[in-house]
Amino acid sequence: MIDLYYWPTPNGNKITMMLEECGLDYTIHPINITAGDQFQPDFLKLSPNNRMPAIVDHDPIGGGEPLDIFESGAILLYLAEKTGKFFPTDLRARYHVMKWLMWQMGGLGPMAGQNHHFGRFAPEKIPYAIERYRTETARLYGVLNGALEGREFIADEYSVADMACYPWIARYEWQEMDLSKYPNVKRWFDQIAARPATQIAFEKGEAIRNP
Repeated sequence: MIDLYYWPTPNGNKITMMLEECGLDYTIHPINITAGDQFQPDFLKLSPNNRMPAIVDHDPIGGGEPLDIFESGAILLYLAEKTGKFFPTDLRARYHVMKWLMWQMGGLGPMAGQNHHFGRFAPEKIPYAIERYRTETARLYGVLNGALEGREFIADEYSVADMACYPWIARYEWQEMDLSKYPNVKRWFDQIAARPATQIAFEKGEAIRNP
């Protein structure tokens, strides 16, 4: 059994998507980031950077004591190793997935997150910041659109790279992005949205947000 400390944000939804795809048993422990749950001492023991998601695997790889992990990218890689799914064993294919996972962690997520903050949540509207992060988000959509040219998924086979990127693209309206301008992204997005695991993951998130 895996305990998932979660709130339905893009980083949180990556993990529910992966857990559902892998068919793993898990229990969600809501970490309401709008209420400040991420600063509670018990949660900080699991995630000292006061960010969710985090997991505790009570049946870890190799047995032994429960294993706790924070950072969504690290969790995805751990779950892939645990199940042998969605992360290739071939060297070139493996690092193709890895580089796009790192691209999401270092680029798409942080830039789209700043887009969300300055465009929707900042108490003061700062035109320079809004334009800066909207422009950078559009550039990154273009990068992803190019990567998907002639490919069904980011690294051909569906992988943790797709699950890492999809929840950020799912907020395209928040980012004021027009998916019709990125036809490869739109095709990819619609395909992942239709997967049963994606639908279940997002339904569980909405049930937590709106109990």
